[in-house]
Amino acid sequence: MSCNFLALALPSIQELSPYVPGKPVDELARELGLNAADIVKLASNENPLGPSPKVVEAISQALPELTRYPDGSGFALKQKLAEHYAVDPAQITLGNGSNDILELVARAWLAPGRNAIFSEHAFAVYPIATLASGAECRQIPAKNYGHDLEAMAAAIDSNTRVIFIANPNNPTGTWFSQAALNAFLSAVPDDVLVVLDEAYIEYAADSDLPDGMAYLSRYANLLVSRTFSKAYGLAALRVGYAVSSKQVAEVLNRVRQPFNVNSLALVAACAALDDKEYLERSRLSNSQGMQQLEEGFKQLGLSWLPSRGNFIAVDFKRDAAPINRALLEQGVIVRPVAGYAMPTFLRVSIGTQAENQRFLDALTHVLKQA
Repeated sequence: MSCNFLALALPSIQELSPYVPGKPVDELARELGLNAADIVKLASNENPLGPSPKVVEAISQALPELTRYPDGSGFALKQKLAEHYAVDPAQITLGNGSNDILELVARAWLAPGRNAIFSEHAFAVYPIATLASGAECRQIPAKNYGHDLEAMAAAIDSNTRVIFIANPNNPTGTWFSQAALNAFLSAVPDDVLVVLDEAYIEYAADSDLPDGMAYLSRYANLLVSRTFSKAYGLAALRVGYAVSSKQVAEVLNRVRQPFNVNSLALVAACAALDDKEYLERSRLSNSQGMQQLEEGFKQLGLSWLPSRGNFIAVDFKRDAAPINRALLEQGVIVRPVAGYAMPTFLRVSIGTQAENQRFLDALTHVLKQA
């Protein structure tokens, strides 16, 4: 007789569904008998430029040391980040991607009887990390697909330990202003940790978006989470980080797994942080690609959510699942977001000019056939 291990799991775990990532190119090629080289993937908010040559060189130089464990403290990367942001290295926590940071926060401060607050249409890892810890999820209805920060602050009670906010937000691309963040942080009690997820902030440089790092000295209960997976082009290596007060960082390091960031990721992140030219090219490519897709949507009579990330959510005003399936048959992978309560939308990552055009051509064909 087989055992029902799901029934034996914690009740909060039983409520969870596994996170579904963007469909891999090889998987689609196997499913539909397509040539993998002809498939365009615009589903996972990846940097389309390929890695920085400086990163590739740094990794190649580190290969002979693969038999050694990584530096468990991440000393060199912490020093570079500390210099880059003018903070103390003791304020920095390294993670296996910024997802790891979110999990560490949940493990340290969430438990049965406690709750975490986050927005509707926000990153799926917030409820996953919260439920996995046995805590209560308080999802606050969105306002124009973005965070309703006033409502989120009003939802705080004596059992609230963590609030997750994202700027820009994934998958909507929406954002909030400096004034909104100022008002929100001022309204949050000192004993509630605010996690400001800025995974896409590099794409919003020189805009009206607030820089979370500028608020750390004023709010000891603020943690800013960032990643090298997006604008820096290191998604495969999984390296993220948090900057917070020393006290918060010290707590996170109590639950952080040893060697959670591998050696190649550490040297790659150091090299990426130094390559300012690559970062500027990423921003320029993203800006041009965003404009290209918006113009394409306009010509097709479609509406979309303005975005400050490296992706855009387009609204078909009807169930988007058949459109997604038809695009897959054309060898174009985008991201359905029905799981984010946005069933009429598809999220499209910004690719190269050629990839964007391939998507627009495929979309035009699909809509004509509908």
